[in-house]
Amino acid sequence: MGYKIAVVGATGNVGREMLNILAERQFPVDEIVALASRKSLGTEISFGDRTLKTKDLDAFDFTGWDIALFAIGSDATKIYAPKAAKAGCIVIDNSSLYRYDPDIPLVVPEVNPEAVMGYDKKYIIANPNCSTAQMVVALKPLHDRARIKRVVVSTYQSVSGAGKEGIDELWDQTKSIYNPTDDKPAKKFTKQIAFNVIPHIDVFLEDGQTKEEWKMVAETKKIVDPSIKVTATCVRVPVFVGHSEAINIEFEDHLDEAEARDILREAPGIMVIDKREDGGYVTPIECVGDFATFISRIRQDPTIDNGINLWCVSDNLRKGAALNAVQIAETLGQRVLKKG
Repeated sequence: MGYKIAVVGATGNVGREMLNILAERQFPVDEIVALASRKSLGTEISFGDRTLKTKDLDAFDFTGWDIALFAIGSDATKIYAPKAAKAGCIVIDNSSLYRYDPDIPLVVPEVNPEAVMGYDKKYIIANPNCSTAQMVVALKPLHDRARIKRVVVSTYQSVSGAGKEGIDELWDQTKSIYNPTDDKPAKKFTKQIAFNVIPHIDVFLEDGQTKEEWKMVAETKKIVDPSIKVTATCVRVPVFVGHSEAINIEFEDHLDEAEARDILREAPGIMVIDKREDGGYVTPIECVGDFATFISRIRQDPTIDNGINLWCVSDNLRKGAALNAVQIAETLGQRVLKKG
């Protein structure tokens, strides 16, 4: 016996990935529906070897459905997620709307799977920000061993994190570089993204942080440990898919780099590729389409007493969004719904 699954926002990049991953991981599905706005009604979308036609989200009744994977913006989620939850369908939401609600669990299954048990307060579970998700997968096993005091992270985030418009803008601007008569000014981003980097993701806050940087701080505290101090600089780079992060970690106790490497090799969801030679590390282009969070460049930080540096790369459309949502659904199945 399987589950009745709704994918909300099925025509978008993340919604399509959710359907792909459900099929790839052979999630036990009895019935599945692809939901989108009325303007996308009837759009054909692949689900394994099947083709689904999207149905109208506005007219859909969630009664009797087990899980809804939401991949729509916060404004639409605010309307439709409570409707699904009220009908008894557990919502796994990829937007930022519910991440900071104390009554709604924020879950990365490799890190805090037990948190899914808090779903019953509002029948909603939040998926973290893409940059946070991959980082906490790396932090948690190290924190369990040596207690993390402080994290300094610089991100190198791909344009797919800004949706289809971000991907299109990089593509169009890159082509226009070689065709001076076809100028493509910045629209989605604040400055030209082709052959450039932009130290600005989301809106600026009063203290000078961007909201993306604030999310990494707040979400790490909620998912891993509220005592961890985090400071982040988030940068958009001209890469289509795959987020990278340079992470500096300060521990309460000494942790040797060799032991850190061994701990990470055994940790769930992580693939360590760390050779001190040309090409002995993972870059974004190599992680696309993979389920793992890749760790490279593990080394001692000699400038502090108990410090480690590492490089962390992951497919942001997968672990940073769709994969994590499906993993939450799998965890719900194992711990709560127990079908399939």
